[in-house]
Amino acid sequence: MAIPFAKGHGLGNDYIVLRREDLPFDLSEASILRICDRNWGIGSDGILMLVPSDRADFGLRIFNPDGSEAEKSGNGLRIFAKWLRDHGHAGQDTFTVDTRGGVVQCICHGKGGRVAFVTVEMGRATFRAPDIPMNGPDRDVVGAPLQLADGSAVTVTAVSVGNPHCVVFVDRLDTDACRRVGPLIERHPAFPQRTNVQFARVVDKSTLDILIWERGAGYTLASGSSSCGAASAAVRNGRCEHGRVTVRMPGGDLVVDVRPDWSLRLDGPVEEVYTGTLADEFVEAWLTPATP
Repeated sequence: MAIPFAKGHGLGNDYIVLRREDLPFDLSEASILRICDRNWGIGSDGILMLVPSDRADFGLRIFNPDGSEAEKSGNGLRIFAKWLRDHGHAGQDTFTVDTRGGVVQCICHGKGGRVAFVTVEMGRATFRAPDIPMNGPDRDVVGAPLQLADGSAVTVTAVSVGNPHCVVFVDRLDTDACRRVGPLIERHPAFPQRTNVQFARVVDKSTLDILIWERGAGYTLASGSSSCGAASAAVRNGRCEHGRVTVRMPGGDLVVDVRPDWSLRLDGPVEEVYTGTLADEFVEAWLTPATP
């Protein structure tokens, strides 16, 4: 019952890659939590699962470490694309991937016979409340006040890039504040599907520093979709200009090309850390059907 896996990261944001055809049963919430646990499992910020697709070259399901399912992940897509190309599943450098957040195109760039850098066409950003989704009237959520459960208030710009994001512009980045306020925004009742959260400080018209509280994962060193959301919000608020925006995070830098039609192109490095197989005793304990 050997189940192979690979583990990779994009700027410290790490994911495990599995194939659905290798699993004896669908992943349960409990099995996802166990696999992603850094003490009791492999440890990761999520799971990327190769599945069939009739809309694209490959299908992808993305699971957060809390057991929930994500629509899209920029770092996850780069890790997935590298794995597809390096392990022989993709025969060309350019291919399409079907996610819950839409079909995207990936372009792999090699170094020494291995993929080292991936470009992802991430789709279009939208600030319309129903598309994010965010409760309330149909409007662009740009510079809107949001009252938090602790009695404080923040000004937010909400945006979807295939998954929901809420950006708060600040004068100074504070990791403790990110960890404290992030979950209050993530689970705010205004966001029926919860939201990813970015605290952003504008450096100049083409550079942005951000801290990330990721939906279902918590404080995160880097995030591709968060970079896209924050860069889009900065351009929408006139803080940055259309074109290439460098987004700097604790894990490193990504570049987001924010085009005038709000389509987004994400560029960044990717690295595979190791491959292995899940032990039989782990599979028997955590990847078996639930007892009725």
